[in-house]
Amino acid sequence: MTTLRVAGVPVVTYVDDPDLDIRLAPRPYLHPVRTLTGVAVTDALCEDHPWHMGASVTMSDVSGYNLWGGRTYVRDEGYVWLDDHGRVRQVTSTPIPGGVTESLEWSTQDGTVLLREQREITAVAAPHGWELSFAYALSAPGPAEVTLGSPATHGRPGDAGYGGFFWRATPGPAVAFTASSDEPHGSADPWLALVVADRYTLVFRGLADADRWFVRTTEYVGVCAALAFTDPLTIKPGDPLTRHLRVLVADGVLSREEVAAALE
Repeated sequence: MTTLRVAGVPVVTYVDDPDLDIRLAPRPYLHPVRTLTGVAVTDALCEDHPWHMGASVTMSDVSGYNLWGGRTYVRDEGYVWLDDHGRVRQVTSTPIPGGVTESLEWSTQDGTVLLREQREITAVAAPHGWELSFAYALSAPGPAEVTLGSPATHGRPGDAGYGGFFWRATPGPAVAFTASSDEPHGSADPWLALVVADRYTLVFRGLADADRWFVRTTEYVGVCAALAFTDPLTIKPGDPLTRHLRVLVADGVLSREEVAAALE
């Protein structure tokens, strides 16, 4: 495990080598993540969705393999338990100021590499609290293209286009909003704020290309910077998919105006 600190305060525990059942799609994840006063803002191994693990990068379909965990959505059948799970494994890790940089492999159960990843995670002070920087690049490992999909791309209704950088927040009454909307699910607005139980506010940034915000505030509380919200996404050899997510972690409630001012 690796601990990230801001001004000497531990704010992130990075679980880089979890020992988990393959059906949970084991992968490195951030949990717990905390505000500067110690309020937990992530949940993991939840009773309702045990494959939700704090904050992580994960996809439900990587060229036909499930690296999200749980059941797989099959067109015209719904969710089905299949023996198609994979894992994300850390290969190298190097400390850097404020965080860590690493290489990882996304693979099948038998070790066949599906994707290679370069990742950099840091934590720095920011207005109202601190900010997590999470940058990653996914590359095809060989001469073939790699296709990323979601339940939505396999026919699930209800804009279930999750997959990518996913954050499972703690339970409680929650509201989400952007600069222009109080119903941000499916939007491509530059930032999205999530306020949970009036205890903390998270502000997410970093969508690119056709990415969309996937948001849940009722069944559970979570936000995803979704990579394949409506259509499959192809990673071509020699052309990595790069993303850079930033998350402001603040104690208490920030208004729309306070968020906008903090991001200027």
